[in-house]
Amino acid sequence: MFRSAFGIRRLIVRVLSRFASADIFSARVQADGRFPRDAGVPASSGESSQGKPGLRAILRTAAAVLAVGAVLTACSPTFDWRTIMNNDDGYTVDLPAKPSNDQRALQIDGKSMQMAMQTAEAGHAVFAVGTVMLPDDAEATQRAALDFLRDGLARNVNAAPAAHDVQIPLAAGGKVPGLEMQLSGEAGSQHETRTIYARLVAHGRHVYQAAIIAATPLPQEQVDQFFSSFQLY
Repeated sequence: MFRSAFGIRRLIVRVLSRFASADIFSARVQADGRFPRDAGVPASSGESSQGKPGLRAILRTAAAVLAVGAVLTACSPTFDWRTIMNNDDGYTVDLPAKPSNDQRALQIDGKSMQMAMQTAEAGHAVFAVGTVMLPDDAEATQRAALDFLRDGLARNVNAAPAAHDVQIPLAAGGKVPGLEMQLSGEAGSQHETRTIYARLVAHGRHVYQAAIIAATPLPQEQVDQFFSSFQLY
């Protein structure tokens, strides 16, 4: 489908380039947007006397190509899912667009920690996986990071940090316990409604936050696609 769409776009460019090179554009367009009577517009819909395509024929071809291109564009999915294997941070996940990468410093329980982020935008929503690098794998350190992320997500939409237990799959088989959240509330100075879907999990010296922040509730199949693909190494 995408190759066909790109082919249509190239054809549109060729047709419009041919249109622009026709003799009719050697004349100056009048100020009101009409062509002067002596502009050389062919009277017939076929070839002009110079052997170049007539205006009507070119317009018909361009219109047909644009119509097909519009249909193919309409078929292009909003969610262009692809599998991302993050070997550095130890997870794999499906994202609905090409991700961008970021990193930020956090203060968690009085300790400085780094959080790497991969984010992708689609369907008026941001899909993200954040990985907090812990100084050790002690249970207390993991719990502090999980609480920090859980409370931060809830605070973003002025909601209570409610969460329930969920199992997070490992790529090699098996599962580890995590937390799942779904929150809705007002965010930012404009008090815009946002819905947050999130899973939090600690594994070794990493704590992960897989989250969707959406302007409106998403179709369940898109939410399931994201979370069911999230696996740890």
